[in-house]
Amino acid sequence: MEKVLETERLYLRKLCESDFMALSSIIRDEETMYAYGGALSETEAREWLERQLKRYELYGFGAWAVILQSSGELIGQCGVTMQPWKGKEVPEIGYIFGRKYWHNGYATEAAAACKEYAFNTLNFGEVCSIIRDNNTPSERVALRLGMTKFDSAIKYYRGIVMPHNRFIIKK
Repeated sequence: MEKVLETERLYLRKLCESDFMALSSIIRDEETMYAYGGALSETEAREWLERQLKRYELYGFGAWAVILQSSGELIGQCGVTMQPWKGKEVPEIGYIFGRKYWHNGYATEAAAACKEYAFNTLNFGEVCSIIRDNNTPSERVALRLGMTKFDSAIKYYRGIVMPHNRFIIKK
């Protein structure tokens, strides 16, 4: 598949059906998905992938597969998606990586490329990351991108009350 973005160690491309097993192994991991209330079921993982594919049709962009250049392995997903926030849709940079790839700077590297894409290709004047309040590592990524905490809201996901903070950066 065609690369959407490329960094020194990674490239990002659209997710596809053949990515289901690799993506599923990430989002069906309990520890990886703690901020989402735990691991997803196989059905929820299938719905997750279908939601990403639908975003490409609707917006022309979305969450992309993050591929390690050295091995060609899918290690996570990162991209720009439109997300609901306080009654409107906002462009968000989101990221999820397999646990064995944490603490290597991959999330920051991929998210920084997505930030530039959001500003320079999609022409957004502002992007955000919406992060559950117990997800300190993701907050650190947002801060490394130059984002600042802007506001908070309660989200309901999988029957769980989840306080979230929104970090923003302007072009």
